[in-house]
Amino acid sequence: MLSIGIVKETGSGERRVAITPDLVPRLRAAGLTVLVEAGAGAAARFPDGAYAQAGAEIVDDVRTRADVLACVGRPPADRLRAGQLVVGLLHADPAYVADLTARGVIAADLDRVPRTISAAQPMDARTSQENVAGYRAAILAACTYERFFPLLVTAAGTARPAQVLVLGAGVAGLSAIGTARRLGAVVTGYDIRPQARAEIASLGANVLDLTAHGGDGEGGYARALTEDEQRAERDELGRHVARHDVLITTALVPGRRPPLLVDEAAVKEMRPGSVIVDLAGGNVEATRPGETYVTENGVTVIDATGLPATMPAAASTAYAHNVCAFLTHVLRDGALALDPGDEIQRAVIVTGIVPRIVTGGAA
Repeated sequence: MLSIGIVKETGSGERRVAITPDLVPRLRAAGLTVLVEAGAGAAARFPDGAYAQAGAEIVDDVRTRADVLACVGRPPADRLRAGQLVVGLLHADPAYVADLTARGVIAADLDRVPRTISAAQPMDARTSQENVAGYRAAILAACTYERFFPLLVTAAGTARPAQVLVLGAGVAGLSAIGTARRLGAVVTGYDIRPQARAEIASLGANVLDLTAHGGDGEGGYARALTEDEQRAERDELGRHVARHDVLITTALVPGRRPPLLVDEAAVKEMRPGSVIVDLAGGNVEATRPGETYVTENGVTVIDATGLPATMPAAASTAYAHNVCAFLTHVLRDGALALDPGDEIQRAVIVTGIVPRIVTGGAA
C-alpha cells in the first residue's frame, strides 16, 4: 500500500500545511496510508490530535517512510529519495529539476496546472492561493490606510471613500477588487488584456483604459510587453496613480520577472498617507524585497509576496483540496499510475514521467 507523508514546512514565514485533517479519510479511502510529520499543521491551527483522530499516523520524519510527499514549498532535493513522488508548489527552475532528476525523484509542480483544461481546475493551486492573496491584500491595505475605506456620514462630519486602484485583473486582482468594493472603497481596475476589462466591470469597479497595446498571452495570462510598450504603459499609469489613496498591484507574466508598472516618480506624486501593496513583489519600483516602509513623502510601501501564508487556515484548506484532486487523478486502485499521454500529468510532472505503476515501497 502506498503511503503519503504530510511535511512540516520549514520556509521562513510559511504557516500553511499541504493536507488538512478533514481530507485524511479521503486519502485513506483512495488506498493511501497517511503519515503526518509532528507539528505539520500546528501553525495553521490544525493540531496533531485532529490528524490522529481522522486516521493518520503522527511521525517524526515522513521523508524516510513515505512514497508520496505532500508539501507547500519545495523541499531540499537532498532530503528526497529515488522513486519518491513529491507534490507541491515547487517553482521548479532548471537547476532544481536537474537535481531531482539526478536523484531519481518524481516531481509534480502544482504551479504548472493548466488553467485552460476544465478537468484540471480542482487541482489549480495557483488560482486557490491567488484568490486568498488578493483578498488578504485588500484587507492589509484597509488596515494600513489610516482613513476609512467606505463613505461615512456622521455627526462629526463626512468621510469620503478611499480611492483604490488595482493593477492586474487576474485571480488575485479580481479578488482584491471584490474585497475592496465590499469594504466600501471606490475601486478602479486595470489590465492590459482586453477581455479582463469586462470582468473588472462585472464586479462594479471602474475600468481604467489606457492607450497601451493589448497584452493577451497564452493560457489566459498576459504576454510580456516590449520595452517600448512597458515605458508607454508606465508613463500613462503614472498620471493616474497619484489620484488614488491605495494602490494594489498583482501583475505577473509566467516564467518572467513581474513587469515594472509604477516607477519612483509616480510614487513621489502620491499623497501622504497613501498605501501601496505590491502583491507581485516587483510591479512597483519603490518596493523593497521583504520590507514594509514609509517613503519620504509619507507613502507606505508593502512587499506582499507571501500573503497566503498569513492566512494559513483558509489557504491550507483550499490548497489541500487541490493536492487531493491531483492525487485522485494519478491514483489507480491504490497505486500511482504515471501516464505521459495524460495532458494534465504531462504539464504538471516535471521529472520522472514515464509509463509506470508504483504500488508502494519506492526506493
